[in-house]
Amino acid sequence: MSQVHVEGKNKGKVILYALSTCVWCKKTKKLLSELGVDFHYVYVDLLEGEEQASVLAEMVHYNPQRSFPTLVIDDKTSIAGYQERKIREVFEE
Repeated sequence: MSQVHVEGKNKGKVILYALSTCVWCKKTKKLLSELGVDFHYVYVDLLEGEEQASVLAEMVHYNPQRSFPTLVIDDKTSIAGYQERKIREVFEE
């Protein structure tokens, strides 16, 4: 998978499924960076063929609506959409 790594404080395994053209995805990326979280992100719309299908299948496990952004923490918790308060609650401990 074509993930990009953003360095920060280790708060567990954090993956952001995003679209390159999505304003809310960009806001989520910015918020995670501001909070200093170590995370990976992938722009699903820039993937092709089997790779895109595979990533979407993985994402659907956490967010059946396939909405963006989808933030997955430690393969357990997922936050769909830009939910600033919820994201802050998870990472501002």
